[in-house]
Amino acid sequence: MAELNYEKFVSDLIRPIVMYPEEVRVKIFAEDNQVITLQVMVNEKDLGRVIGKKGRVANAIRTIAFACGAREGKKIEISIDSF
Repeated sequence: MAELNYEKFVSDLIRPIVMYPEEVRVKIFAEDNQVITLQVMVNEKDLGRVIGKKGRVANAIRTIAFACGAREGKKIEISIDSF
């Protein structure tokens, strides 16, 4: 089974939500044997859309990524910020 490209996966989850999809950047911030930390950068006007009311959208994105990582025995952590 090929390893999932988590950067592209998370980027594909976020792009339909934001107003400026061309400015979405997802990078692997740190990678360990079991833990992959992703940093998501979006336009500052899109930050509220990605986080959502009471953090619900961000939590949903994290849950989906966590479930995909669990299939490969990895833990996915996502940090969301703007530039």
